[in-house]
Amino acid sequence: MATRRQAGFTLIEVVVAFVLLTLVLSVSFEIFSRGMARAGDLEDNSRALVVAQSRLALAASEELKEGESAGDSDDRRFHWATSVRRHEEAVQVGPTAPVTFAPAYAMYRIDTRVTWRAADTREHALALATLVVGGKP
Repeated sequence: MATRRQAGFTLIEVVVAFVLLTLVLSVSFEIFSRGMARAGDLEDNSRALVVAQSRLALAASEELKEGESAGDSDDRRFHWATSVRRHEEAVQVGPTAPVTFAPAYAMYRIDTRVTWRAADTREHALALATLVVGGKP
């Protein structure tokens, strides 16, 4: 009597298929979750940059006075600190002693630092600075 082979998969083939499927799905999930975390980090950096740029623009558009100010963004996720300081450079006109003169305008350096806590609970920071020409000192 001849035996007939039944069509279908053996238990070993099914287990191997499940193991391969598990590996593929776990690697895919890891890639996806890292991509989402990176997208969140980039979004935070982008929003911090907008806050810093707006604080620099606001400080440069107001009357320039030396001092510091600080505050939080509207959603209270980002803390900013801005400082305005007079910027002075030494002027050397010749190989001898520096020449003293009364400048017609003053230069001010505006520094802004934005800090925030990301999803990874670490504190992140972004700093921007610019020089602005002010009125007579």
